[in-house]
Amino acid sequence: PCVGILLLNSNDEIFVGERLDTPEAWQMPQGGIDPGESVVEAAARELREETGIEQAELLGVDNTWRTYTLPREISRRAWGGRYLGQAQIWAAFRFTGDDADIDIATEHPEFARWKWTNPENLIREIIEFKRGIYREVLAAYRSWNV
Repeated sequence: PCVGILLLNSNDEIFVGERLDTPEAWQMPQGGIDPGESVVEAAARELREETGIEQAELLGVDNTWRTYTLPREISRRAWGGRYLGQAQIWAAFRFTGDDADIDIATEHPEFARWKWTNPENLIREIIEFKRGIYREVLAAYRSWNV
């Protein structure tokens, strides 16, 4: 089980990072939910671990589990073939800090660079096998009027 994080700035732009191991592969922060950890705790931890961000307020959690299957060549390379994909639950946060508070040079870096983007560019730039989930996540949060 994993958590995905939709992080919005004050202009409703979406945070994305370019994967360190796959140039031009952009994604929103995500990561595993540890045993005994709530979705919100996992999301805050993953956000901090991947971006250095601690200045964010929770907008909500979409309690729909979404899954994707990795293409075989990626699963072999990324996880040694142990996993076929992920099940994710998504949380939305509003970034309340300054861009200077973002630091992707973390202890275990995942991103080579980062940017703020809009929904149209997000869907266009995201790796193909995640586009369906990202469309669903964006639709879910648009319906919240956050």
